[in-house]
Amino acid sequence: MVRKSAFPLAVLLLAPGAAAFAQPDTVRIDGSSTVYPITEAVAEEFQIEHRGTYRVTVGISGTGGGFKKFCRGDIDIADASRPIKESERKACAEKGITYIELPVALDALAVVVNPANDWISCTTVAQLRAIWEPAAQEKILRWNQIDPAWPDRPLRLFGPGTDSGTYDYFTAAVVGEEGASRGDFTASEDDNVLVQGVANDPGALGYFGFAYYIENRDKLKSVSIRNPETGECVEPSVENARTGRYQPLSRPLFLYVNPDSLDRPAVATFVDMYLDPGFVTELVTEVGYVPLPEKAYRLAREKLAARRTGTAFAGGSQVGLSIEDLIAAETVD
Repeated sequence: MVRKSAFPLAVLLLAPGAAAFAQPDTVRIDGSSTVYPITEAVAEEFQIEHRGTYRVTVGISGTGGGFKKFCRGDIDIADASRPIKESERKACAEKGITYIELPVALDALAVVVNPANDWISCTTVAQLRAIWEPAAQEKILRWNQIDPAWPDRPLRLFGPGTDSGTYDYFTAAVVGEEGASRGDFTASEDDNVLVQGVANDPGALGYFGFAYYIENRDKLKSVSIRNPETGECVEPSVENARTGRYQPLSRPLFLYVNPDSLDRPAVATFVDMYLDPGFVTELVTEVGYVPLPEKAYRLAREKLAARRTGTAFAGGSQVGLSIEDLIAAETVD
């Protein structure tokens, strides 16, 4: 059983050039709020094991916000819920920053409503598109506009902000274009804000990483997605993400590591621990995500040891990637 500390891991927002950045015993991480629960748990265990020797700071500025800091050289590791974009690659290249891309888990992105909602238990991608596409802004404001069988009551939306990889992935998978979304919704990079918004509003609908739903399922209700190929209603779950049945809202999660940072024992030791299948498999499961097969972690460790930089993906959100796809990508230099 993975140990949990009595206090949450401190999130420190450090400015570029801050003195803490020069400390060789500090691992600096920022990025995806979806990957955060895994990284936080690893960091807690790491700091217990190396108490008084190493420390870790973890931010949650979103995947895009994390890459901005990473490509400025402000952090050692970026948490990401999608592969790096072409614009982010260019930003890193301009600063001479390279990166090692490491898949660490699979996520089932959850669509959620308030438990008082008794009219929706399963939805289609087409219905979600009608709710979230840009053309819906200030026009689709009530539930019965999507389905006449649903009540004539206000529809209030909660979702990640534009710096979030979850926002990028959801818009790509549901609307068909990354970043294409209506703007009249409550947005936050902090998924806990979204949880509270939906939990407090009977007419709300939102989306975020599966771990946040699992942690708050006593005050939220998940909505199943009708599989576009089989027609079955599939609920978000670890098993359904693992088998590929929960489509198109299953997606891989990543770490991006600056290879120069690996010269510091704190960073090298931390990442090695993160990719240890005997350790991270149980931890990933505990926080509500899908661990990768041992082979995937072994390949990631080999890539890390060789300091093989670059990305195996076209850039941005990759809809429909399976665990097998990730393993295949890791075997290509």
